[in-house]
Amino acid sequence: MRASALSLAARVIAQEADALMALSKGLDEGVNQAVEAILECQGRVIVTGMGKSGHIARKIAATFASTGTPAHFVHPAEASHGDMGMIGRGDVVLALSNSGEAPELANMLAYAARFSIPLIAITSVAGSALGQRADIRLMTPAMGEACGYGVVPTLSTTMALAMGDALAIAVMDARGFTPDNFRDLHPGGKLGAQLSRVADLMHVGDAVPLTGPDAPMSDVLLTISQKGFGVVGITGRDGRLDGIITDGDLRRNMAGLLDKTAGDVMTPAPRSIAHDQLAERALATMNAAKITALFVTAQDGTVAGILHIHDCLRAGVV
Repeated sequence: MRASALSLAARVIAQEADALMALSKGLDEGVNQAVEAILECQGRVIVTGMGKSGHIARKIAATFASTGTPAHFVHPAEASHGDMGMIGRGDVVLALSNSGEAPELANMLAYAARFSIPLIAITSVAGSALGQRADIRLMTPAMGEACGYGVVPTLSTTMALAMGDALAIAVMDARGFTPDNFRDLHPGGKLGAQLSRVADLMHVGDAVPLTGPDAPMSDVLLTISQKGFGVVGITGRDGRLDGIITDGDLRRNMAGLLDKTAGDVMTPAPRSIAHDQLAERALATMNAAKITALFVTAQDGTVAGILHIHDCLRAGVV
């Protein structure tokens, strides 16, 4: 009787999990050697593979590129028809083949050897053509495939992908790659929005509603109306934020309001946020405090701008 799709899916995933655990336990010095070779590379990491290994190789190349290591995929068959020119002497070749015998790789392996281009292999067969030609071998356990017949690349491609991810993250860590660097390479989409800094979204200059503590409330009301944020920041002579006046402060001081100064009405020590913080954190602060705007401070503590909750939402920060 045929197993249900649910039980079969669970078995496949369990097998892949077991394969990844075996891969983790079998890692050796080759990982350190591969990381050093990539760090010393003056060119790019050329990732290659045929068939399903090729699809995994494309993803690995993209991961390297997005984490600060220039990389691209070269199709081994196309390389034999002119794309070999994409590979330079300062590059490193990372080749994927579970069996290590993909015939389409032969010309690339010979090219790497001819021009002394370091070759890193991800394979399960050390004695294969790829395994023997490689300068550095990253071995994956030979565990068959999840299909049960050994013909559908599943366990082998999962392990190859994990090995590529591990290499990319190890190299990223060694380079000191930071979230700021990551943001530079991912300016678009939801990820770019999540990595936006307060300084990227805040209003500056004349747009910022500020006044001094001695300002009459008639001027404060005019500033609130003109600037459109519903708040005014009160700064001292040093440019630091001493207080804030909101609609709530106005309501609490309605009696004789126009006879008072900004310093009389303000709420002291208001919330603010540093300009280099993530916009995501600013949004969380505003939501938690049930406010719609935050003054932004520079590194020296002076007011640098103001951020409205709508600025975050328009940028896709959620």
